[in-house]
Amino acid sequence: MRDARGLAWGASVLLVTLAACTASPGAPHPRVEDDPPASFGAPVAGAKDPGRTGPAAPIEGAEVGGTLTVYLPAAPGPDTLDPTGAWSAPGNAIQGSLVSRSLTQYARGPDGESVLVPDLATDLGRPNDDYTEWTFTIRDDATWEDGSPVTPEEVAFGICRSLDTEVFPAGPGAEYSTHFFAGTDDYDGPYTGDDAACEDWDAISVEGRDVVIEMAVPFPDMDYYAAVMAMGPAPLGDASEPTRYRQRPMATGPYKVASWTPDEELVLVRNDAWDADSDPARHQYADRFVFKFSQDQAKVTEMILSGRDAGRTALTTSLGVDRYVEADEVLGDRLVHQASQCVGTVTPDYRKITDIRVRKALAYAYPYEDVWMAGGDVPGVTRMRAGSLMPPGMVGRKDFHVDGEPITYAPERSRALLAEAGFADEPYEITMAYNQTDPRATAMQEQVEKGLQAGGFSVRSIPVHQSIYNVWLDPGNEVNQQLNLRGVLWCPPWPAGSALLPPLLAADAPFNTAHFDEPSVDAEMDDIARLPMDRQADAWGALDERILDDYFPIIPVGYLNQLFAFGDRVGNPTGDGAAGAPNYKDLFVVP
Repeated sequence: MRDARGLAWGASVLLVTLAACTASPGAPHPRVEDDPPASFGAPVAGAKDPGRTGPAAPIEGAEVGGTLTVYLPAAPGPDTLDPTGAWSAPGNAIQGSLVSRSLTQYARGPDGESVLVPDLATDLGRPNDDYTEWTFTIRDDATWEDGSPVTPEEVAFGICRSLDTEVFPAGPGAEYSTHFFAGTDDYDGPYTGDDAACEDWDAISVEGRDVVIEMAVPFPDMDYYAAVMAMGPAPLGDASEPTRYRQRPMATGPYKVASWTPDEELVLVRNDAWDADSDPARHQYADRFVFKFSQDQAKVTEMILSGRDAGRTALTTSLGVDRYVEADEVLGDRLVHQASQCVGTVTPDYRKITDIRVRKALAYAYPYEDVWMAGGDVPGVTRMRAGSLMPPGMVGRKDFHVDGEPITYAPERSRALLAEAGFADEPYEITMAYNQTDPRATAMQEQVEKGLQAGGFSVRSIPVHQSIYNVWLDPGNEVNQQLNLRGVLWCPPWPAGSALLPPLLAADAPFNTAHFDEPSVDAEMDDIARLPMDRQADAWGALDERILDDYFPIIPVGYLNQLFAFGDRVGNPTGDGAAGAPNYKDLFVVP
């Protein structure tokens, strides 16, 4: 999953990517060596509980009332609240946990693991024998914030909206719905296709309370994809007109939108029409949530660590890197390490940087820890070195390193590879862009330039004044056309290679910022989807290794973990492994 501003599914500081992920060379690095701390929360697991019913089990000691304030220093927040188009890291975690329901959802298990459970559907869906058709029965006790019932027709319409990639180009439908659902090649969506009632897409149907979806290819992971907000309802007709609905969606969860100032603040208040008996995983303890984006990291860290009143009922999704050791001592269990399914990459343009030795040279010239420190991360804690593209915890993952050893910052090795490729006489020119309005991105870019220059490259950095993803993902953008080095942070919406490798590496995939195009790889991806279920996971892991060994088209920079700090009056300080975010569903204010 990715963030329209900084890629990734459901996750706060996930915005910290190549153009937002670093201290100066030689600066001391507070860090944990290659193994994560024992306190790291569990990542997404394969656990499922299709029979889970509401209400969610009460949280011990939880009280009703009060306001929780959430500071997101590293995140500008969502750029839309429309569940169909929303695909931002912080926005998905907030909105999917509290405001907008989908067919399925995740609950936190007793050991911190993520468990897939029903949401608007009465179970996790029922596939046919070859996974080319899925049926979801919509529960009859879920409501909108105005008290009207959520209908199967509204769920079908919400799913249909995800096919409109002109209106929702950054939504999950652009990658997943259009690929897996049948009949999408000649269907443009309800708005672009002038099909307001979604009558021209016949791969979805409503039969009583059942929503039936036909697949273009076998899709055994549909129950996981069903947990994405875009697989939820939208009001019929003008009530969900995209330009208005993005500002103020109708809530189906325990909270509704009171106000939203993009890049600054989102305020949620209780949705009195929400029925706890209809929801197997969410709670409604706090009266109000206030989310504050793009905050000053140093001020937020000091507020939480000082114990001042303003910080006691607050939490932060990131911490000042220079105060990590202090925070570990002061906060104890209120400093939560949360593993995630995210991988950050640097993506050389495969069309322009055609020699694999140059791509490997870039990997050795990238100053990993300096970049991470400049971006506010703690090496070994919130950033872990990557070998494979598939992160730890993903089914079928193979633990390997290209050329048999971890790639670390080694500028001399980079220069040797460039010499082998015939570029010893003068620096190899790299052109990249960064968001100059983001201080962290600017600091990180400085470290990237230093590292690459030491490795035998020259760097032309182009400052832009917008989300770097608006540049990278727009083929017609004039700046993008000049680049030969980009990046992407991807947090797949379910823990399988099918949710990670095709979005990053399939030809013409929206988030294939490397423009990698190898027909044999595309064919193998299609073949894996048709394998028996018990063979698919290992096949994705093997393909991951083959792609990196044979082509090395993108550089796995690091796996992303989270660090959350909670005030002493925030009850149940825990993380959400599925979203890589605080466990918003279960938080409360301690009186």
